[in-house]
Amino acid sequence: MKMKSASARLNWPSKTGWGVPVAWLTLCVVWSSTWLVIKIGLRDLPPISYAGIRFLVAIIVLFAVSTGRVGLLPQRGFDYLLLAFTGILMFALNYGLLFWGELHVSSGLAAVLQATIPIFGMLSAHLMLPDEPVELHKLVGALVALGGVAIICERLLGFNGLMAFWGGLGIIVGAASAAFSNVLLKSRKVQLAPAMIAAWQMIFGAAPLLLIGVVVEGNPLRFHWSAVSIFCLLYLAVIGSALTFLLLYWLMPRMTVARLQAISLITPPGAVALGWAVGGETFSLWSLLGGCLVLVGVWMIFRKGGEPEPVVQEG
Repeated sequence: MKMKSASARLNWPSKTGWGVPVAWLTLCVVWSSTWLVIKIGLRDLPPISYAGIRFLVAIIVLFAVSTGRVGLLPQRGFDYLLLAFTGILMFALNYGLLFWGELHVSSGLAAVLQATIPIFGMLSAHLMLPDEPVELHKLVGALVALGGVAIICERLLGFNGLMAFWGGLGIIVGAASAAFSNVLLKSRKVQLAPAMIAAWQMIFGAAPLLLIGVVVEGNPLRFHWSAVSIFCLLYLAVIGSALTFLLLYWLMPRMTVARLQAISLITPPGAVALGWAVGGETFSLWSLLGGCLVLVGVWMIFRKGGEPEPVVQEG
């Protein structure tokens, strides 16, 4: 019997060559690394302005690579309102809380807590999308994952102090807002290229971040712009935002949603490993147990049944 090719064993579509697996692996690696990069950049930059400037740079890159290729403007006034509301939820609230939360919790735990996005997405879809009701195995998975979140938050409160608890809780609130944004955007069709949907959401989300940053954190020109902080900002904006969104939308018609969703299960362990190996982060056994329960619960939600739109979210 002849040996199957590597692409056949991995179930990659052979007609696409190595492009699909390379793009998928790139997303896994980059989104695993963004959590630690955020943490490192926070040593020099304040969180709200850091997040806002990240998306400002990403917007410029997305428009630069999209000009002349796709339409840049939404077609309806309602689309602007929808993109504004979902952009504020996804980028201002979610990332504002995430960057602030990482001041008080490790990058690995932040990635695990953000992995709750599919749980909140499932609940939002049950309420807003008639064709995506909650199924029993998904409900059980959500309860398992929330049990893991409870363990993590209890450890944060007991061993890392009140601010660590609030930081972790803030990341969870941000995850819930991102999930609701995903479902709301799915329920209202926008006639716009996916990259431009992301860019316009970033525009509406970055604006309040930048405004709040100037009021609360001061003039960005006076920040401690070290070589490391500039590298972190550019990495998050160009590689961790613009490139990954383009790769994600390129992969959507070429891969099953289940395999795309698997990125949500791979990036948290990757973030934990990088935080331990490179960032010197440590984790209690209870925190690791809680993280494992979160990932098991998310896997139970994804493992079978219909395939909803992906709710993959990077750091």
